[in-house]
Amino acid sequence: MRVAHEIMSECQHQMVALTLLPGDKGIFDVKVNGTLIYSKHATGRFPEPG
Repeated sequence: MRVAHEIMSECQHQMVALTLLPGDKGIFDVKVNGTLIYSKHATGRFPEPG
């Protein structure tokens, strides 16, 4: 939930809602209003705080 909190803090003026959806095979993508802003699959790691 840390990631959800950080996204809400950073993007609160650009979004209406945040939905967390489970993925397959360890995929962890973060999209804001349909735009991909982070992909664990692409970076090979989870996002860093901040």
